[in-house]
Amino acid sequence: MTDRYALISVSDKTDIEKVAEALIQSGLTLLSTGGTLKALEEANIPVLAVETVTEFPEMMDGRVKTLHPKIHGGLLGVRKNEEHKKAMSDHGIVPIDVVVVNLYPFKETIQHPNTSLLDAIENIDIGGPSMLRSAAKNYQSVTVVTDPRDYPLLIEQLTNNNETTLQFRQYLAKKVFQLTAYYDSLIAEYLTQQFDNIEAEKSNDWPHITLTYEHSQSLRYGENSHQAADFYTKLDAPEYSLANAVQLHGKELSYNNIKDANAALQIIGEFPEPCAVAVKHLNPCGVAIGSTIEQAFNHCFEADPISIFGGIVVLNRPVTLALAEKLHDIFLEIVIAPSFEEDAFQLLAKKKNIRLMTVHFSEKDNRPEMEYASVSGGLLVQNVDCSSELTNPSEWETMTELVPTEKEKQALSFGMRVCKHVKSNAIVISNEYRTLGIGSGQMNRVGAAKIALEQAKNATKDMKDSLLIMASDAFFPMDDTVKLAHEYGVSSIIQPAGSLKDKDSIAACNELGMSMVKTGIRHFKH
Repeated sequence: MTDRYALISVSDKTDIEKVAEALIQSGLTLLSTGGTLKALEEANIPVLAVETVTEFPEMMDGRVKTLHPKIHGGLLGVRKNEEHKKAMSDHGIVPIDVVVVNLYPFKETIQHPNTSLLDAIENIDIGGPSMLRSAAKNYQSVTVVTDPRDYPLLIEQLTNNNETTLQFRQYLAKKVFQLTAYYDSLIAEYLTQQFDNIEAEKSNDWPHITLTYEHSQSLRYGENSHQAADFYTKLDAPEYSLANAVQLHGKELSYNNIKDANAALQIIGEFPEPCAVAVKHLNPCGVAIGSTIEQAFNHCFEADPISIFGGIVVLNRPVTLALAEKLHDIFLEIVIAPSFEEDAFQLLAKKKNIRLMTVHFSEKDNRPEMEYASVSGGLLVQNVDCSSELTNPSEWETMTELVPTEKEKQALSFGMRVCKHVKSNAIVISNEYRTLGIGSGQMNRVGAAKIALEQAKNATKDMKDSLLIMASDAFFPMDDTVKLAHEYGVSSIIQPAGSLKDKDSIAACNELGMSMVKTGIRHFKH
C-alpha cells in the first residue's frame, strides 16, 4: 500500500473501471464499499474494503459504512496543518486524496409510479453527500468527482501529471455543493408532499422555501436576441403543462414561445367544452367554444383574424384534417392539441418551422400550485388564481333592478373566464361563445373598455342580433365605463365590485336598462 488513497462508491458505474485504473496508475490505493467493491473485484482491479481502514463493519443494510472518523478525518484533514497531521497520525487516519462518489438514485426512485414511501426513504443517501461535502470543503487537497461527465478530464490530468490542478478541484467542489443542494431540495419537496396532511404549529413553520428545477433545454435567446435563456422544469410537473408537452414537429421553442404557450394553456383550462384559444404577447386575441372543435376554431379566428397572425393556437380536442386545412392557411408559431390525426399532422408538417405539440388535456392536474415571479434580489410567491365563481352564476349577486337572462349569464361566465387571464387593466366584450373585443394592459379601465368596444363594433358589424356583455377584471372606479358600454350596445356587465362608487355604476345601469352582477373576486393579472 501507499500513503495516497482514493475512495470509490458509486451507484452509476459508468466507466468506473477506467477511472479506477487511472487512479491506480497515478499511485493511489483504492478503497470501496458494497456493490462498487464487488464490481471492481470482479474486474480484477486491486481494491480494499473501507472496513480495512475503519476497522468497523458495514452494517444496518449498508446505512452505516463510511460515516466514520477515519473516513472523514482522511477527507477533512488539512495537509499543511501540523495539528491536523499529528491528529491523523495519532489516530491512524490515512489521507484520502480522491473521492469518486455519486448518490443513491432518489430522483429515479420517486419517478417510478409504484414507489412506496419506504422505498423512497431507503434511497435517501446519507453517507454519499457527507463524503462529498467533506471532500469538497477540503478542495485544496482533495479531488472530488460525482458526475461521470467529468471522468475524462480527471483521467487526463492523472495520466499526464499524477494529480489534478487546483482550478479543476475548485470546479468540482462547486459542482458538489450544487448537487447536494439539489438532492436535498428534491427530498424536501417529496417529503413535503408526503406529509402535507400533518398539522403543525404555524408559528413553527420554516421561513424558507426550496425550489427544484432541472435544465430542460437551452433556448436560442431570451425575450430579445441579445439575452441568453434556458428552460428549466420541475421533476413533478403536472401532465397538463408545457413542461410535459411533447413536440412532434418544428424548430425549437423560444423564450417568448414558452411564455405565450403557457398563457394559452392556462386560458383553455377554463373550458371543458370544445375550445380554441389564440394568444399573442401573453394575451388572448381570440377565444371561442363550439359544438365541435372546428366550429370553435372558426369562431376563434373570426374574433381577431389579424392578430392571430404569428400567434399560438391551443385546441382541447384532436386536430382533424378539416381543421388542419384551416390552420395550414395561417402563419402560426405553435399549434398545441391533445393529438393530431395522421393526415392532419402530415399536412401541417409540410411547414418546416411550425411547432406541433401535444399535451395531456384528459389528465389535467388540479393540484393547487404556487406561482413564482422573480424581482431584482427577490422572489414573489402566491397561490394560483383558482376560483369557482366564474362558472357558477348562483354565487353571483345581481346589483341592478334588471336581472341577466340565462343567455346573458352564459355570456357573462364565458367573458369573465377569459378576462381572468388578460393583463390588467382588462376588459373583455363577448357573447356566449366567443370574444368580440379585448382591452388589455391599460393604465385606466375606460381606456381598456374603449379598445375592447371598438374591436367588438368591428367584429359585430356583420352579425345579426349579437349579444354583447362586458367583463371587467376589477371594479369600476366611476360610472364612465358603464355609460360607454351602453353606447356600444352592451346589455350586461360582470365585475368584482367593491368600489366606493359602486352605487354610481349601479345607478347608471338602472337608468340605461342594463344588468350588472357582482362576483366579489378580483382577477388582476400583472
